[in-house]
Amino acid sequence: MNALVALCHFCELHGPRTLFCTEALHPPPPSPSSQAGIPAPGDRDGDREGEGLTMRANSSATQRGEMCEGCRSLPASHPGFVSIDDETGIRFLSHQHPRQPQLFSVVRQACVRSLSCEVCPGREGPIFFGDEQHGFVFSHTFFIKDSLARGFQRWYSIVMVAMDRIYLINSWPFLLRHLRLTIQSLQSTALKVFDSEQGVCPQRAVRMNSVFSPAVFPHQRSGNAARSLTSLTQHPNLWASLHSSFSWLLKACGSRLTEKLLEGAPTEDTLVLIERQTEQEEEMSCWEGAEGGVIKSQRHQSESELGLDFLGDDAKLDELPGPKFRSLRHLRQVLGAAEFRQLAWHVLMGNQVIWRSAHPGLIQSAFTVLKSLLPVGCVRSVPYSAQYEEAYKCNFLGLSPDVPIPTHVSSSEFSVLVDVSKEKSFQSSAVGDSDICSLYQFVISSGNTQPTDRGPTLLNKLEVALSNENLSVAVVSHCLLCLKEEWMNKVKVLFKFSKVDGRGREDTQKVLALLGATGPGEEDNVRLLKFWMTGLSKTYKSHLMTAVRGGERSPSHL
Repeated sequence: MNALVALCHFCELHGPRTLFCTEALHPPPPSPSSQAGIPAPGDRDGDREGEGLTMRANSSATQRGEMCEGCRSLPASHPGFVSIDDETGIRFLSHQHPRQPQLFSVVRQACVRSLSCEVCPGREGPIFFGDEQHGFVFSHTFFIKDSLARGFQRWYSIVMVAMDRIYLINSWPFLLRHLRLTIQSLQSTALKVFDSEQGVCPQRAVRMNSVFSPAVFPHQRSGNAARSLTSLTQHPNLWASLHSSFSWLLKACGSRLTEKLLEGAPTEDTLVLIERQTEQEEEMSCWEGAEGGVIKSQRHQSESELGLDFLGDDAKLDELPGPKFRSLRHLRQVLGAAEFRQLAWHVLMGNQVIWRSAHPGLIQSAFTVLKSLLPVGCVRSVPYSAQYEEAYKCNFLGLSPDVPIPTHVSSSEFSVLVDVSKEKSFQSSAVGDSDICSLYQFVISSGNTQPTDRGPTLLNKLEVALSNENLSVAVVSHCLLCLKEEWMNKVKVLFKFSKVDGRGREDTQKVLALLGATGPGEEDNVRLLKFWMTGLSKTYKSHLMTAVRGGERSPSHL
């Protein structure tokens, strides 16, 4: 990541100062001479280690003379710290000031602004500022306890400077969560030192009994108006620890978000996954901030334990113990064509699909392959529970065999129950996926009385692909993906026409005919389209509403 992290301090004698700075140096692209085996000038190991370790560009004699103990982190003779990422070859260099003079000016301005005018209410917390010329800054200000300071505390800030505004804003929850951990560690360590010093000599009583003189006030506190952060925390390896923390932050933040070349606009599934990830990070950040970074939301704990992350389902499928379903075709072979169609019909209609079994791995594998029939935004899953959950909470529900199903659910046409009973005992490590038919008995029941053999059209086309043994599982997966994209585009048209434009029933029927949703299985097609509307991303809905409002306002401006 092309960014820089710095620790800044507001000195009572000299104002805002940069204490410690960590930057990432990317390896230069290979030159033709280096590819031919000829070392390029200045590419020797000694030169590469010396570059950035001397850090003399901004350590002039004048600057060193203006520094007090509180303004200095490392001695002038200290070579600094360096860490090398073996995977990428990126070097992370740390010293009091950046290596390049132009970066020194940028960091200096960010330091002054973060500790003067660009602060949040209460003077502690995160804030974002910057411009295209001087870079954009994520700043988090905080106080450190000091028994000899004015007000018994000193003001610090950690800033991350980058030229990419969008990248920095998207990294806000990640940066806030991890910088708070570093800040809380510094504050807790300094608080212990503060309490021990106050126990020996309470400064509040000493100051109240002494004569106050503004001219000599900084020298009345044992002649030490500015103490170093090392003295405040009594941490012998403070700067080495901060170097490790800042280096990891730059590496992790850089690898967290990556740019990908997309052919066309992102799919609805991609948009929904991005929105879910952002909401999860923001919620985790809020919980950590409210609980001091220790207690997590019970909801997030349960989801991580049960593996509800949609992104990790495919990877976790191979790790599940015992027999499991490998694909939709495998599930169809085990259940039978008629039973599979009934189950898939309920999934596509948005009905609640309930599985009862003593083997959670089998249920989770079934849900993994069945969820591929739906857009990501339509999936709400509870893989395994000890009690029944209502349909508005989840449309995929796994239960242990002793959990009773409420009568109104078992008799409802909007749910389907799959009871899995074990034919005989087996050792999970010695049983393969092909033995599921001989090990389990599947009983499917539902209160639905409507025929499921007419539609929807998507299911009819999918069954043709599944029954064609000449098509591999990978080809069937691509076929399903194309069918989902086709019907998702129809959902977008219907949503725009009926919900946004507010057209009547007659006009909507004409649109359905135009989309090819009428004819045999029309009722099932309409139900599918309406259910899939709930899976549209917030980004798409917001874009449509903004475009409509803009179109309504445009005539008045003409």
